Amino acid sequence: MKKMYAIFCKLEETLVKACVCAVALLVFLSAVFRTFKHPINWAVDLSLLLFAWAVFLGADMALRNTDLVKVDMIVNWMPAKARKILQLVWNLLIMAFLAMVVWYGVHLALDNTKRLFQTLGISYSWATFSVPIGSAFMLVTMILKTVALWKRE
Repeated sequence: MKKMYAIFCKLEETLVKACVCAVALLVFLSAVFRTFKHPINWAVDLSLLLFAWAVFLGADMALRNTDLVKVDMIVNWMPAKARKILQLVWNLLIMAFLAMVVWYGVHLALDNTKRLFQTLGISYSWATFSVPIGSAFMLVTMILKTVALWKRE
């Protein structure tokens, strides 16, 4: 199971890198072609789609690979057991929030099925599904972090 998760993490990282590179390239090419009076109209919509996926998949990567930004000056004064309990409470709150984002994100994406990208001709839900899917991945990451914290002495 750990090997499959490691493969998934590597695939997610590769996908995020590809999306970010593609967005940068599309925006650059779009600006260059617009300068020469030959705009690439679909580049903006495709950039938006790829950027949405890069943001939410990248958020999972950031959550998994770091502790993100935190102010722990007051927490460091607490005993180790109190810090662990506080961290568990925070993790549970984060998981509850992510579960709500998944729930409402699916509804949002389904509501956007009839809305189309102007130049791509595909449903806008392809972009909005990045919210619940990325949040579900973050939820899995938080569950794994919480289990690891629980097992730690």
